[in-house]
Amino acid sequence: MYGFVNMLLKVVREQQPDHLAVVFDSKGPTFRHQLYPPYKANRAAMPEDLVPQLPVIKEVVRAFNMPAIELPGYEADDIIATLAKRFAAEGLDVTVVTGDKDLMQVVAERIRLPRYHEGQGLRAGGGCGAFRRHPAQVIEVQALSGDSSDNVPGVPGIGEKTAVELIREFGSVDNLLATSTGSREAPRKSRNLCRTGTAVETTGHAARRCAFGSGL
Repeated sequence: MYGFVNMLLKVVREQQPDHLAVVFDSKGPTFRHQLYPPYKANRAAMPEDLVPQLPVIKEVVRAFNMPAIELPGYEADDIIATLAKRFAAEGLDVTVVTGDKDLMQVVAERIRLPRYHEGQGLRAGGGCGAFRRHPAQVIEVQALSGDSSDNVPGVPGIGEKTAVELIREFGSVDNLLATSTGSREAPRKSRNLCRTGTAVETTGHAARRCAFGSGL
C-alpha cells in the first residue's frame, strides 16, 4: 500500500491532472474467459499479504476524493481504454499510467503513456517497443506471437521476432491472412483477447469528479 500511495502522489505532483481516476480489476471471470476459457489460466494467485490491502487501497483512493472504478466482467485495461478514447475524442489530453504493455495499443495523438521506470513517455509517433511509429500494431504482433503472461496462444511456431517482421511487412493480421491459406481462427481469436475493450458501458463522467487544487 505504501508503494501505491507514493506512486499515486508522484503522478499527481508530476502530471498535475485536472481530472484523475483510479481503475481496478474486478473479481471473477471476464468476457475473455467466454471467448477462451484458459485465458490467464497460468497466472499465479495474488500474494496472500496483498489481498487484505486492496480494500484499504480503494478506501485511500476515495479518501483523496478520486473515483475508484471497477466493472464486473471487464478488466481495468478495458475501462481505461474506454475512458481514454472517450475523453481524447472530446479534445482532452489523456495520460495513462500503467505498467501493463497491453495498453500501448491505445496511444494516440492525445493519449500518452508515461514510462516512469524509464523516465520517458510514449506518444503516437514516438515508438513502441519494436515499432517506431505505430503503437496500435502491438496488438497485431500479439495476435501472431501470443502473450504468455495472459496465456494467449497466438499462432504455433511464430515468436515475437517473426511476428514483428510479418507485421512490418504486411501492416496487419488481416492483410497477412489475405495472402495466406492457413488457419484464420487462431490469430483473430488471439487479437480479440489482447484488444482492450472500448465499448465498456461505464459512466463517462466518473473521471471528471475529481479536479485537483493544491491540496495534494
